[in-house]
Amino acid sequence: MAQQDLYRVLGVDKKASQDEIKKAYRKLARQYHPDRNPDDASAESRFKEISAAYDVLGDPDKRKEYDRQGANPFAGANPFGTGAGGPGGGFEAGSFSDILSNLFGSARGGAGGAGGAGRATPQPERGRDLEAEVRLSFQQAVDGAQVSLSVPTSSMCGTCHGTGAKPGTTPKVCPRCQGRGVENQGQGLFSISQPCSMCGGSGAIIEEPCPTCQGTGAVRTVKNYKVNVPAGVREGSRVRLAGKGEPGRRGGPPGDLYVITHVDASPVFKRKGDHLEVEVPLTIPEALRGAEIEVPTLSGSKRLRVKPGTKHGTVQRLRGEGPPKLSDKKHRGDIHYRFVLDVPDHLTREQEAAVEELSKVMNGNPRAKLFAGGAGAAGKAA
Repeated sequence: MAQQDLYRVLGVDKKASQDEIKKAYRKLARQYHPDRNPDDASAESRFKEISAAYDVLGDPDKRKEYDRQGANPFAGANPFGTGAGGPGGGFEAGSFSDILSNLFGSARGGAGGAGGAGRATPQPERGRDLEAEVRLSFQQAVDGAQVSLSVPTSSMCGTCHGTGAKPGTTPKVCPRCQGRGVENQGQGLFSISQPCSMCGGSGAIIEEPCPTCQGTGAVRTVKNYKVNVPAGVREGSRVRLAGKGEPGRRGGPPGDLYVITHVDASPVFKRKGDHLEVEVPLTIPEALRGAEIEVPTLSGSKRLRVKPGTKHGTVQRLRGEGPPKLSDKKHRGDIHYRFVLDVPDHLTREQEAAVEELSKVMNGNPRAKLFAGGAGAAGKAA
């Protein structure tokens, strides 16, 4: 599955909502489930692909990681915990109703025996990812910089230590779901599981909420960070700070913090991918005769040789003088110098006289080739 497009496996667009992904999986699971296709090896193989694809795309956090990497970082994982991804081989996906139960995030089994009716302990949840924005000067983006950042986030309530219950009390087991966090609803032949409507899927009821956090177990706060922005970032770059997002629930790992960079424009350099471009004016004599001119670089200046007869728009390149490449820290981009002719808006008498003398020796019609054999010649022939 590592090289497959998981969206294509489920037949959905990359911008599909979680509900659309769930519906597509449900339809395909019904079509290819081995219970409906006995002795059909191709249907079993297709069902494994569909299940593995939904295991990633059906989980918002896994889907985000898959979209970011452009490949499946969870290849080889088995959404059922046994069977196709296990060392014993074979297929042990369970009944069709179990597959549909997976659509709503319920966990089969538990302490209640083979029927799975026992109480299940709510699982730890990973904390939410956060985003923050920083503004950098052009030079800071090229060289890298350390910037201060204040991020609104949440942290564990110090009064209830994250339980959400008033000190001296504890959350009670939800009477509706018996602590499982899900409740089943029968729909024809199938049993559909969904988050418990009484406890919201937590498996517990807080009868006396904590007065500080109002039962949420977390309080809003602001965290201050010193962020080392790497050299070579550009407008819209995302710098990931692992584990600096919101804390996880029930002992789950924290999320990540993504710092989005905004870079001020430079009056001289323009960013072109990994490279920079500089517009360099030339006088008409410099373009005609050639010249040695001084041009700016990121670390100072250098001299370039302009060839005689240089045309407007000609580009000359200095290799390795551009910004560091984020994808390859050992190499830098280039600087492209684009020559443009500097034509004055008004001429002095001396300049007019010089241009007149020049026109006498620089005679000829440079536009003649536009009409040679073209529409102009055809018009004359007519």
